[in-house]
Amino acid sequence: MARKKKSRRRSRKSFSLINALESLTYAEIISRGTTGGGVWEFITGTTDISAVGSSSGKAMLSEMGGGGFANMAGGITYAGASQISLGDMMTQPGASVSLMAQNFQSNLVPMAASAFGVSVGFKIGKRLLRGPINNINRNLVKPALGSGIKL
Repeated sequence: MARKKKSRRRSRKSFSLINALESLTYAEIISRGTTGGGVWEFITGTTDISAVGSSSGKAMLSEMGGGGFANMAGGITYAGASQISLGDMMTQPGASVSLMAQNFQSNLVPMAASAFGVSVGFKIGKRLLRGPINNINRNLVKPALGSGIKL
């Protein structure tokens, strides 16, 4: 007896704005937990990370004042490490990656709790608002933008 072929599963041909918003929320959680700022701040932030010195650098930082705080990574203190930006990744990649790893370890539980809350919130919200979302897609989005985008 010949085996029936399974029909190929096709990917969605439309772009969902709600799914994009959910993905952006996850990116914000990860970005804030690892770099100290959101996605936009990571991309457009100033390049201000610099090595101050060994452990005695904390005294130098307190005298300097201003933005940023001292952060220990590998025995070296870094100024301007309160928020890591893309420019910091380009100029000081070793320091930036070590600070991001340290931030990730210290913020792992809050990030996981936030991601869980976002997941549950979006699932419940999508389920509760299924009717209104379908109505908006059918009556507003599809006639105005075509079938490639949906709410």
